[in-house]
Amino acid sequence: MTATDHALELVQAAARAASDKLAQQIVAFDVSEQLAITDAFVLASASNDRQVKAVVDEVEDRLRDLGAKPVRREGQRDGRWVLIDYGEIVVHVQHEEERRFYALERLWRDCPTISLPEDVTGPPAQGQAVTDRGDLDDRADLDDRPDLDDPEAPAPAPPSA
Repeated sequence: MTATDHALELVQAAARAASDKLAQQIVAFDVSEQLAITDAFVLASASNDRQVKAVVDEVEDRLRDLGAKPVRREGQRDGRWVLIDYGEIVVHVQHEEERRFYALERLWRDCPTISLPEDVTGPPAQGQAVTDRGDLDDRADLDDRPDLDDPEAPAPAPPSA
């Protein structure tokens, strides 16, 4: 079973709304094979609590225009991680710190991603690393590299082709 056409329409609208409010790292997963309760997850990051709220408000407005109403909403008061459950899709808007800590991409890495337009996913913000789902497992390795803390250490060699 795959996500329904209506769920995919909602995913696209939610992703576009998040992008319009400058959310980062917008991804969508088809979780219909793994979960009976929903077809898709949309994940988006925001740099501060106010932006989380702005993204959530825009997603709700856009999906309301399509006739979708949230079944449940969690986390609105805290503004760090808001979950909006529309039944067919669930939208997670997370503060960047929560996104890194909870790493939902790792939990759902076996699920197919739903294609989103490049202008929605876009390149990462300047100075922000591209994080593919597998990279989340490797991030702890950087903490053990002495050359990152030692300003006199030689620069690492470039990767070989």
